[in-house]
Amino acid sequence: MLIKVLSGIGGVVALVVLVALATPSKPTVPTITHLNFEPTYTQVFEEEQVATPVAEITAVSQQPPTPTHTLFAVTKVIDGDTITISMNGAPETIRLIGIDTPETVDPRTTVQCFGVEASNKAKELLTGKNVWIETDAITGQRDKYDRLLAYIYRDDGLFINQYLVEHGYAYEYTYNTPYKYQVEFKTAQKSAEAAGRGLWAPGVCEETTPAPQPTPQPPPTYTPPSMSGYSCSENLYNCGDFSTHAEAQAVYEMCGGVNNDIHRLDGDKDGEACESLP
Repeated sequence: MLIKVLSGIGGVVALVVLVALATPSKPTVPTITHLNFEPTYTQVFEEEQVATPVAEITAVSQQPPTPTHTLFAVTKVIDGDTITISMNGAPETIRLIGIDTPETVDPRTTVQCFGVEASNKAKELLTGKNVWIETDAITGQRDKYDRLLAYIYRDDGLFINQYLVEHGYAYEYTYNTPYKYQVEFKTAQKSAEAAGRGLWAPGVCEETTPAPQPTPQPPPTYTPPSMSGYSCSENLYNCGDFSTHAEAQAVYEMCGGVNNDIHRLDGDKDGEACESLP
């Protein structure tokens, strides 16, 4: 009887063991603390950053900055170094800093060599364009004529002051004190001179010496002949006996003129003797 019970118990145990072996066990989940998790996350993040293409990063760093300058419309080009813009709805005359172009409109002087060319180039560069301006604390804001002193940049970035000097349309000009771009403008003028550009081209502004004019001579003064050697009593002379009209006229008048033309020197009786003589 006992054997049968044990045998029965053994079968149950064996069955329980078989069931236990057949049932999958749940894996033991390790406890992950914040300290263990954060380094693992950081490592993955760094690996992703390293994987970013270098060319893509370089391209982004080379993008130009967006300009934030206020633009003004050019309403008039007065000459090579002076323009008028519209500022806050009113005209504002601008004198370009650091340059001087030959005069074309100054009533105190004549049109100077290459002045027309400089003025025309400024009109070509700026007529109908928009510009932004830069003032200079060294020169102050205005000159004695109340013109605003400024550097002018076209809306495409062209630096007008330097362009005119570099291409031979203007001289570098320092008034009293150095200004912000003095070194650059002096270098630009040397470049224009060396290359013979604009007003520095050979022979463009060389003064020509006018051909010498003959000194005007005063007209010869006539010395009346001595009347003591002439006779008025008979016809002794004709126009061929005199060198000039004045000489014949003197004898004619000495002898009485029209009323006594004894020598017949006044053929047409008009009071002028020997009119064919010089």
